[in-house]
Amino acid sequence: MEGSCGLITLQKKPVALKSISVTLSIHEFVACVSATLNYENEEKVPLEASFVFPMDEDSAVYSFEALVDGKKIVAELQDKMEAQHKYEDAISQGQEAYLLEEDSDSRDVFCCNVGNLQPGSKVELTLRYVQELPLDADGALRYVLPAILNPRYHLSGQLEDSCLDIKTPLVPLDELPYTLSMVATISSQHGIQRVHSNCPLSAVEILADDKTSAQVSLAEGHKFDRDVELLIYYREVHSPRVSVEAGMLEKKPDSLMGDPSVMVSFYPNIPEDEASVTCGEFVFLMDCSGSMQCPMNNQDGSQSRIEAAQETLILLLKSLPIGCYFNIYQFGSSYEEFFPESVKYTQQTMEEAVNRVKLMRADLGGTEILAPLQNIYRKPSIPHHPLQVGIGIDLTEGHRENERINVLECFSFGIGEGASTSLIKSIARVSGGTSEFITGKDRMQSKVLRSLKHSLQPAVEDISLRWNLPPGVSANLLSPEPTVIFRGQRLILYARLTGKMPAAEATGEVGLKYTLQGKRFEDKLTFSLKPKPDADLTIHRLAAKSFIQTKDLGLTQTSAMDKKDVLKISIESGVISSFTAFIAINKELKKPVQGPRAYRQIPRPVLYKAFRSPRILSYLRYAQSSGAQWFPLVPFFYFSLKVIGGTKLMQLIDLQKANGSWDLNEDLTKILGVSLEDLLAAHPAQHVDLSGWATALAVVWLHTHGKDQKMEWELLERKAVAWIHTQAGSTVPMLVKAANTLLKSSVDPAVFAP
Repeated sequence: MEGSCGLITLQKKPVALKSISVTLSIHEFVACVSATLNYENEEKVPLEASFVFPMDEDSAVYSFEALVDGKKIVAELQDKMEAQHKYEDAISQGQEAYLLEEDSDSRDVFCCNVGNLQPGSKVELTLRYVQELPLDADGALRYVLPAILNPRYHLSGQLEDSCLDIKTPLVPLDELPYTLSMVATISSQHGIQRVHSNCPLSAVEILADDKTSAQVSLAEGHKFDRDVELLIYYREVHSPRVSVEAGMLEKKPDSLMGDPSVMVSFYPNIPEDEASVTCGEFVFLMDCSGSMQCPMNNQDGSQSRIEAAQETLILLLKSLPIGCYFNIYQFGSSYEEFFPESVKYTQQTMEEAVNRVKLMRADLGGTEILAPLQNIYRKPSIPHHPLQVGIGIDLTEGHRENERINVLECFSFGIGEGASTSLIKSIARVSGGTSEFITGKDRMQSKVLRSLKHSLQPAVEDISLRWNLPPGVSANLLSPEPTVIFRGQRLILYARLTGKMPAAEATGEVGLKYTLQGKRFEDKLTFSLKPKPDADLTIHRLAAKSFIQTKDLGLTQTSAMDKKDVLKISIESGVISSFTAFIAINKELKKPVQGPRAYRQIPRPVLYKAFRSPRILSYLRYAQSSGAQWFPLVPFFYFSLKVIGGTKLMQLIDLQKANGSWDLNEDLTKILGVSLEDLLAAHPAQHVDLSGWATALAVVWLHTHGKDQKMEWELLERKAVAWIHTQAGSTVPMLVKAANTLLKSSVDPAVFAP
């Protein structure tokens, strides 16, 4: 009977992939990862197995090897087309072959092919990569092991030779036939404070008395219902530093891998000037595709993505500065704009926009972002109002055309598990904006508002690097020249040192220079020029990845000259690109594999609860038994939308006017929990109008009852305080004292400082 033994798919076919084991080493803010895929053929015929899996877009994959019957076969990185031909030729001749390639349309999706796996045989495939870890606003370094690869929407006929087109079987989470394990070792000279995760972990084991190293493991039984996230907190994270790594002795000088590489991390000390707020043109793109109906996470009672997005848009609208212009686009397979052109921010336009946001639904089909972006950037600019674009997207979907966008200052957000890191990070990188990923229990609201604060900062201009090195030594930048920096953010750059390095102990200096509001600033770092050896050549690989990301725009969009540069650096460094692939062939196989070969696609899990209802699972089993293997997400989501503004905090924010003030009315009294008569009786300054009194009360309430979500209302609160000072002047302290007394609060009057 077919599929009578071993682990099987819904089509009753045994699954060749049995387990995935990950070994993770994090030193400071760099992760070195080794992931092993364990395969076994339990069928009676030779197999070709294909496994499509996600990777973070910033991962520099530099090694791929197979362990077959105790023999290690190290793959070579070659031109992708040549590698694909060699793979096909090898398996057609009965040889065992292994191919690892980056998807041609999405840098964060990889495909691993195992060819001619003999009956009863086992093979371990190991890939290695290095990656910079992003720094969260609270000081945590975030490592994500992607476990979720959601379907990516695309137009029919748009993709060519993409592993996203492979018909992947779907199985319920509790029937997924392979397991995941992970062991992480963490080290930092600054000491480790704590390690958190969105998944169950073993107890953190401290490996050194000074807490500079620790080890932790993923608990058994991970269900592939979420990406695995580690949040690592060091005692100190904002220390600028320069690291110089020695090149390979066997490589010639004047080559990337032969010369020393430099990694520079700046934390620019940009002064904060809250009095200066940029009045720009703000355009918000909101994904209203069908998948936005699913929940933010798999916890019971979780907001749906569209609910969180609506709430976030209302916060954004309330936080915009007076004098700016704005517009909102909602998009899916098509798009709609709230206003034909961006409109001036007034009470009337804000109210109209808020009312339309409350009516948004996740009913616009797929995710086609290119058309609305083109529409935005084709429109004439508004003088003295620089354009800022915020994109909130459930980028579990996307297609090649979407990933080749050249725009100006976009702030992009990937919403939910399995978001496309390639698209989200690429949009931010090419536009000079920032990117955020909102997963698990993260609040979309706080992350989006943080990006709005960045966009409101005065522009940092004339950014340049200055190197001061000994005679005969020069630094060639491999990263793109920095064009945008934001207060509180880290800036990492890579360079290659060329020339004759000094024999004696010598130092160099690098400076980051920039202009802010007419003043010139410079951050300087002095460093030792003595290179330190690293067997893994971590900095060299990261430098190569940075260079490749700048030049590699995919198979169809990269110029011939850039393709030549990418191929050269990719093959020299061993870091995979759109134009290269790893190929390994077992040439010592004594005789060719005999018999017809069966093809097996490794299944992936059905993530969302709506898919796991008995009716839908029954349909999946029926459809797959009939030969179907892939289904669009949209038809299977059944989530009801709640009324926006259900919390008192959102109700209060909903009442705020565009100028930052509140009116004293019955709606406000219900939130404050005080009758209108008592509010009027407690009004301390009769020559200040009631709106000034109401606004003081609202701000005191925010600081008393909403302090845990301060990041979300901080901008609108600053607007309210500024308005109070224009209306109440010297009577502000009296208003604050009376508001504290009435609301039984103890808010520091300093929060009302102008």
